[in-house]
Amino acid sequence: MIFDDILLNGSGKMNIDISSSQLDMVKQYSSLLLAWNEKINLTAITSPEEIATKHFLDSFTPLTTGYIPSDASVIDVGTGAGFPGLPMKIASSGIKLTLLDSLNKRINFLKTVIDELSLTDTECVHSRAEDAGHDKKFRESFDVAVSRAVANMSSLAELCLPFVKVGGVFMALKGPMADEELSKASNAIQTLGGRLEKVVSVQIPFSDLSHKIVVIKKDRHTPTQYPRKAPAPTKTPIN
Repeated sequence: MIFDDILLNGSGKMNIDISSSQLDMVKQYSSLLLAWNEKINLTAITSPEEIATKHFLDSFTPLTTGYIPSDASVIDVGTGAGFPGLPMKIASSGIKLTLLDSLNKRINFLKTVIDELSLTDTECVHSRAEDAGHDKKFRESFDVAVSRAVANMSSLAELCLPFVKVGGVFMALKGPMADEELSKASNAIQTLGGRLEKVVSVQIPFSDLSHKIVVIKKDRHTPTQYPRKAPAPTKTPIN
């Protein structure tokens, strides 16, 4: 199947309607990703079919959970090349999106995508999560935090929950080992003011990928000492 068919039919199977203009934005984003990837390392996924499934359809999955209102403020922590945040913004234009990444080269790429696609209510922040999580502008300021970053649940909880308002949610896009990670992260999640709300299993159309979205509800304020300074959250996760 070609890129367009995978995107349109796959999103349809996920009950997400993609218009022709939104499809054009996805294709433009994909072209920019491949062009910039020749200069800086953004992705190891370069075939059109895999970009469609592993980047875009996968990034749409948080929108299928019912936990992201159409006007939600969303922060994508450790966004990398913009996944899942930018595809979510393309598919649900009413969300207010902040993309957080620690590497300035990636931020420059993301700014280019935002400009080229004329996206509104979308900003990039060049910072480590450990630092931005203590900034009054960002701390407990978002309805939703999402992350597809590669880290264990204890580390992700410490890096992401400080951004979430009480009453909001943190959503981690994880692989098949999510349940095992959760069992080790239960104390960290509770310590940081969260509780496990739900684990949503998602099959990515036109692929053999089966992912789990871990939904953490923020019930209480995160204690002021968190997140700890780098590299503590990843080197010595809360037990």
